[in-house]
Amino acid sequence: MGGHLRTIAAGLRRRNLRRAGPGWKPAPAADTPIRLMVPLLEFVPNFSEGKDRAKVDALVAAMTAVSGVKCLGAELDGNHHRAVITLAGPAPAIAEAAFRGAREALARIDLRSHKGEHKRMGAMDVCPFVPLAGATMADAVATAKAVGARIGQELQLPVFLYAEACARESRRVLGNFRNKEFEGLQALVGTDPEYTPDFGPARLHATGGAVAVGARKFLIAYNVNLATTDVQVAKDIAKAVREKDGGFKKVQAMGFFLDDKQLSQVSMNLLDFETTSLRTVFDKVAELAAARGVQVAESELVGLAPAAAIDAALAKHIKLPRFDAKQQVVEAKLAAS
Repeated sequence: MGGHLRTIAAGLRRRNLRRAGPGWKPAPAADTPIRLMVPLLEFVPNFSEGKDRAKVDALVAAMTAVSGVKCLGAELDGNHHRAVITLAGPAPAIAEAAFRGAREALARIDLRSHKGEHKRMGAMDVCPFVPLAGATMADAVATAKAVGARIGQELQLPVFLYAEACARESRRVLGNFRNKEFEGLQALVGTDPEYTPDFGPARLHATGGAVAVGARKFLIAYNVNLATTDVQVAKDIAKAVREKDGGFKKVQAMGFFLDDKQLSQVSMNLLDFETTSLRTVFDKVAELAAARGVQVAESELVGLAPAAAIDAALAKHIKLPRFDAKQQVVEAKLAAS
């Protein structure tokens, strides 16, 4: 652990010094000592396990065993058969936690028997780093590349870099390659140059698949549940609001049917809430549903959102039940931890 953390930390320090420029001089001594701020990152791994709480608890325990790493939330979704875990801490510690999470997932999750609504290609499916206090996107990208290289080498998992860490523009959007899923990628990785991993072997792991490692802005995972069993309504609305089909910028969306709730769901990722807000997508989904004679049952916030994206008034407007800022807003949860 120590060698990897020192390498990442040294790289971040060198880059911070280069940013300061050749004329930079240290500030004069003051009565209060000045401490260098270690960049803080948020880390939001998605694992292909949404039904077995004990397995998810083991994943959390493996990652939070690293000093300085705090778990801000762990949510399971049985329909999607997926867990979203939110952690935060100093960049070097988060890098170590990410590697341990990938290793633990490889030991506990077998994709050959995995079935869920959500697309997936790996046991640890996605591994995104998000800059927080004292960190820049360059810090998140450097961490993503270092972690991806280590996962590929030590765990022999194929690694695909995406979002701001992408090495190929075609992989900036996660769906461009993950849409083939675990089963489809088995025939493509190692045979089609377009699916050559950035790190690791040119073959899918037999049980662990592959992992997407990236750096991005704060992503808000947000669902709107519709009071209908007609899943086509949700699919049509998802197509209307997502960017790739002419909808809102920085919005990804799919339609699902929820067996346990007997509702249809418009499941969305807001890749930049300052470009397209929660209110904007909710209002459009509600409008399109009403045109089909369908009402919104409720909304779901999966994981956390930043304070700038949501407050109690907005939560009421978008029909988000039991909103608790201390549990669902990243700044409030960090302050309380």
